[in-house]
Amino acid sequence: MSYQDIEVVHVVAMDRQHAIGKNNQLPWHIREDLQHFKRITEQGVVIMGRKTLQSMGRALSNRVNWVITRDTTWHAANTKVAHTLEDALQQACWDVERTPKPSLFIIGGGEIFAQTLPFTDRLEITRVALDVNGDTFYPKIPSEFDLVQSVDQVNAEGIAYSFQQYLRR
Repeated sequence: MSYQDIEVVHVVAMDRQHAIGKNNQLPWHIREDLQHFKRITEQGVVIMGRKTLQSMGRALSNRVNWVITRDTTWHAANTKVAHTLEDALQQACWDVERTPKPSLFIIGGGEIFAQTLPFTDRLEITRVALDVNGDTFYPKIPSEFDLVQSVDQVNAEGIAYSFQQYLRR
């Protein structure tokens, strides 16, 4: 499907119940997942909501960071701000053409994932084998996505997780 001929990719970690956040924080710390996220998105263009950026504490280095917020006075270092999803997508497409990675990476939060899922091409999901009683969720994966790769892992703390890739048919 894509957005203006640019591949749109969701990069997300979720628990068994599709929880992606709790109290505006990632509810686990899996070093390997953070490294996986970095490998996928580094030198690319990421779009996120303001709360997602605030939960990270700062803009991501070696990426073009687009933040969506309704607050017209909000700003943060090393970010580009859009006030609607449509504006963020249109402006970020210009940046994608100037980066080494030809994809647009959506990295959260739940509302932005839900709004962009209809035109997303690829899902890069880390499935964490936990139930965290979260308060922010990833939407149900539509049937037009096929699981094409799944790599099971267990970290040093004994948390099982899988790196999964889905492609839209």
